[in-house]
Amino acid sequence: MTATVPDTRTYTDEQLDEVFAPVFARIAEGAVQREKDRTLAHDAVRALNEVRFGALRVPVEHGGYGATVRQLFRQLVNLAAAESNLPQALRVHWWFVEEQLLAEPGPDRNRWLTAVAEGRLVGNAITEPGVGAVDRYRTTVTGDDDALRLSGTKYYSTGSLYSDHIVVAADRDGERVAVLVDADAEGITQHDDWDGFGQRLTASGTTDFDGVAVPADRLLGPGYGTPGRTYGTAYLQLVQLAVLAGIAQRATDDVAAWVRERTRTFTHAAADLPRHDPLVQQVIGRLSSAAYASRTIVLDVAGQLDDILAGDHEDADRLDRVEFDVARAQAAVIPTVLDATTQLFEVGGASITSESLRLDRHWRNARTVSVHNPLIYKLQTVGDHVLNGSELPYAWSAGKR
Repeated sequence: MTATVPDTRTYTDEQLDEVFAPVFARIAEGAVQREKDRTLAHDAVRALNEVRFGALRVPVEHGGYGATVRQLFRQLVNLAAAESNLPQALRVHWWFVEEQLLAEPGPDRNRWLTAVAEGRLVGNAITEPGVGAVDRYRTTVTGDDDALRLSGTKYYSTGSLYSDHIVVAADRDGERVAVLVDADAEGITQHDDWDGFGQRLTASGTTDFDGVAVPADRLLGPGYGTPGRTYGTAYLQLVQLAVLAGIAQRATDDVAAWVRERTRTFTHAAADLPRHDPLVQQVIGRLSSAAYASRTIVLDVAGQLDDILAGDHEDADRLDRVEFDVARAQAAVIPTVLDATTQLFEVGGASITSESLRLDRHWRNARTVSVHNPLIYKLQTVGDHVLNGSELPYAWSAGKR
């Protein structure tokens, strides 16, 4: 059943919560079982589509909610607390929506915004291994504009198995380009073969493209990794930080619920019940603080993106500031969440490691999200920028080596 949406032109956080919180709660109920069975979250994605979650940033006049960037990321943190795989799976969808919002008004822009409001989701096929990551994509677009063909193999096609369309990064005569293809188009084969130990349900598998026809109007322009300033790298990094903030919140809720019901403790414990033990309380305090700090940082950076996207989204100074801040945010959020999701096991004995609880998934998921943009490189760029005024890298895989 489709939820009733308030009839208004501006949605408050409270109104958005009324729509989405019950859906997130239902999604959270199945998170542990999905993890145990390695069941892709198709049912959860359908539930999100019923309330048009993918249209949060779409203007009201096109059938969306007209949410701010900050409101979007607030909901992404909440969704990550219910199911951390889903915000990551939809990461490029949000970038695609932003690109439509920034496009010149016209039929194409209206068509895609309306399609998103009607429930269409966009996945991605960008990453390639080896030289394809730092030099030229081996996935290619060939032919004239009226007869374009896409061929190649992509890895880590996050979210594409949940999506109706796929943004593909490819090479066309030595230039990086982006094309949009239908997920069910002839010549596309998708595999659920992501074998990471965390974020297992992001549908981050391999996608093969074998002479896929690309209509001329689906050639989107410069592809991911094109050198130059862009809001997109900060935006996409911030989704991963929102995932970490949600993981910290869910870990807090799960462990606190477990401790409240626990009666067994140690002979040398400071209290008869674990929930009254000051050492256990300290661990819960660490978890709760990690969740709060991470959420606060995410929403602060989201506010900067709001200002940029509502004004001059090519303003060099603002773009440098938000890119710098999101890099620094990673250095704050990643260690905080990883430490908290490691320490959570200190609240109990061997029973807290039970497979039935799957509390280890919080650390595994956080660790997996954290390596997408390795922190050692972020710290280096921050330090170089502070000391030497060096330019920020933005697109991490651009250029030749």
